[in-house]
Amino acid sequence: MMIDMANTLLLNISSLMRIDILVWVIGVPVVIACLALLVSLLKRHRQLSRELAQLSKIQQHNIEYDLVLKSMCLSTWRYDVPTATFTLENDYRKETDSLPFEKGTLLDVLYKNMNPQYLQEFKGVLADILEGRKDEVHIQYQMSVPNSDKVYWSEIFATVDKRSVHGKPLTIVGTTRRIDEQKHLEADLMEARNRAEESDRLKSAFLANITHEVRTPLNAIVGFSDVLPMAQSEEERNELIKLIKQNNAHLLRLFDDMLNISRLEAGNSGHIVKEDTELLPLFRELVDKYLPLCVDKGLEVFVEESAGNDTIKTDRDRLKEILNQYMNNAVKFTDAGSVCMGYEKHDARVRIWVSDTGKGIPEDKCNEHLFERFVKVDDFVAGTGLGLSICRSLANVLEGTVGVESVFGKGSTFWVDLPC
Repeated sequence: MMIDMANTLLLNISSLMRIDILVWVIGVPVVIACLALLVSLLKRHRQLSRELAQLSKIQQHNIEYDLVLKSMCLSTWRYDVPTATFTLENDYRKETDSLPFEKGTLLDVLYKNMNPQYLQEFKGVLADILEGRKDEVHIQYQMSVPNSDKVYWSEIFATVDKRSVHGKPLTIVGTTRRIDEQKHLEADLMEARNRAEESDRLKSAFLANITHEVRTPLNAIVGFSDVLPMAQSEEERNELIKLIKQNNAHLLRLFDDMLNISRLEAGNSGHIVKEDTELLPLFRELVDKYLPLCVDKGLEVFVEESAGNDTIKTDRDRLKEILNQYMNNAVKFTDAGSVCMGYEKHDARVRIWVSDTGKGIPEDKCNEHLFERFVKVDDFVAGTGLGLSICRSLANVLEGTVGVESVFGKGSTFWVDLPC
């Protein structure tokens, strides 16, 4: 009995040992496999995380890249050297009339629409980068608007992207942007600089001769005043007084012109009072003022017969100053013939003019430049060269324009065009 129980126990123990061994034989590889799978999954997770982070960076980079292109209004392109074709990748230029670059656009299309003045320079820059003399290029050029006679300015920055095994460029990448505003600004600055230089030159000439202009009437006034007490007759005394008055008026005129131009250039045009102004009484007032001087020179001064008595709404004092300058110049530069005033209406404007039969103005000087400061047609005639500049400034204040028509040797007509 005891022996049987021992045998049974041994058999059970043996069975359990076989099961335990079987569990170890099967379980250990499974655990190892699970661990390996877990490690693999962890590695894959890390790799996916890295790729996701890189993708996020690329996406962020593209957003920033597009933002830069948009803010700078740039277009990006790629030039394939073997096929000589352009491909436009992005175009954020605001203008809609730029030359488009569809995929595979030939270089000849660009050449065809480029201003010939810049074509050779562009070809030279392209040759520099293709032949390896330069790695980066920059050029500005002018293009024609397709199907139009208009032009626009462009600027290119380019560099080599890919090279062959021999170092020759295969692909060139670059950016293009419109620079019309920049070119207009450059032109305006250049014009402003030229005007400033010319103004400085004219001002220097003005300062150089203003001493003579002022001293001439001053010397006459002082000299004739000294001689006046020694005059032997009433006629001689009256003649000296007349000369003193004439030079005194000339001196006052010089200072009035200098003060007026200084005030106008400082932007102090005073209070504008626009009121109903009758033209005919204003004309007669000026004719009466210059009548004695015209009589002395043997000139006829009158208002055109066809002139009516229209009324316009303007600042009478400033209009009178413009016409006074015109009359003064007409009498000064006319030795024989007549000086005439008149006006003509057209639409909602009126053109008032002063015409003379004087020496006239050469064709090359009969332009807008004549109305600039310190400009004189004849340097041998007394004057500051400020009168016509004052006329233009006053006309601008009155929302008008000035101009001149002249035939050299036959006379001139100066006019001011004002709103009625």
